[in-house]
Amino acid sequence: MTTSTTTAPAATGPDARTVRRFQTRIAVCAGGGEVCDGWVLGVVGAALPLARDDLSLGTTATGLIGASSLLGIFLGGLAFGRLTDRVGRQRMYLVDLLVFVAGSLLQLTVGSGTELFLVRLVMGMAVGADYAIAGALVAEFAPPARRGSLLGSLIAYWYVGYVLATLTGMAMAAGLEGPYVWRWILATSAIPSVVVLLARLGTPESPRWLAARGRHREADAVCRRWLGCTLAELGDDTRPALGRPSLFSAAYRGRALFTSTFWLCQVTPFFAISTFAPQVLSSLGTTGGATEVVLNTFLLLGCLCGVLLMDRVGRRPLLVVPFFVATAALLVLGVTPGGPGLLTAVCFAAFALSHAAGSTLQAVYPSEVFPTEIRATGIGFAAACSRVGGAVGTFLVPTALTSWGVGAVMLCGAAVSLFGAAVSLRAAPETKGLALARTGAPGGPPP
Repeated sequence: MTTSTTTAPAATGPDARTVRRFQTRIAVCAGGGEVCDGWVLGVVGAALPLARDDLSLGTTATGLIGASSLLGIFLGGLAFGRLTDRVGRQRMYLVDLLVFVAGSLLQLTVGSGTELFLVRLVMGMAVGADYAIAGALVAEFAPPARRGSLLGSLIAYWYVGYVLATLTGMAMAAGLEGPYVWRWILATSAIPSVVVLLARLGTPESPRWLAARGRHREADAVCRRWLGCTLAELGDDTRPALGRPSLFSAAYRGRALFTSTFWLCQVTPFFAISTFAPQVLSSLGTTGGATEVVLNTFLLLGCLCGVLLMDRVGRRPLLVVPFFVATAALLVLGVTPGGPGLLTAVCFAAFALSHAAGSTLQAVYPSEVFPTEIRATGIGFAAACSRVGGAVGTFLVPTALTSWGVGAVMLCGAAVSLFGAAVSLRAAPETKGLALARTGAPGGPPP
């Protein structure tokens, strides 16, 4: 197969400013999907207590519904990450938003806990797919100098969606009366989903994916039209691979283990606490409403800090340090349950800031450390594994709060965060400023 079409000089194309705007547009469209992801997961916190009363749900059923989206992410990440590497980023980019819209509207019709569980399970699968699609697409269009901030911004968008959903849900729960208000709260995710679906129309396929599938002429055309360069100028990882790499080969299984483990250790305490934030905050002796708003504000601020620091301090310190801060904050909360309200607020703020700053790496490391042929598969696998811990934590929190008390729940979260710090110290590489051809190569950058 000849690749001569990739070596010719680039025809007149967009200037540097236009290319930069296009790359930002790709990140914003991808980030819009993350807004929907955060909305789907965040809105359930306000809706679930109301659904529990209307549907007469027990503790087990409540926990299962709270964890249903996380279980869906596990299934969706495994299945659709691999599918995205097979059929392409752009096609899946639109299909998952259609699922968001349909699932959001179906929640208006559910009449039992089982139906609600199944609908949110399917929506969770779309969320898992979007993690893999968005990260791969942004990484494959972004230049090395901006790749970290553009990828990290995906998590910032996630928190925007999560915070907006939480605030919307709280406002609707407080302002609306009557049965089945929770249906309308859950269905609000249709609004951002429609907007993002329309925004994504017309975005091109990744030239790196096209080249990896042997479609070099199409890839070169995308490069010339949108990036103002030839395919050959895009990077070494656009060359034909010598055999398709495997996620669990000797070259990549360590990276699969690292990305899935640090992600799991971040989301397990977060979802366990945030999904049942009103109950947790009440158990800690703090008024839930105002404190929850402040907590979510700190989450967003922490994420923005992570994006700003990403390409300055590097990936590795941005991952390790927040793990230790989160560990300390949760440890204090565990040792002093029911302590002074100011101490509780400070610890929750420290946890939120540090967790959110470090969580920006969830979109960065998995997108960087795998080659194009298995990039979406690697991202999907890491997302899937992370949600095992999130689902288990979410499912167990109602029972744990009743049986063990809030102090034990906080101490379990501290232990998980400490384990994440240890894994990151040992395995986290530094990929700042490196080309994808280097970060995804079999040797890769060392820890």
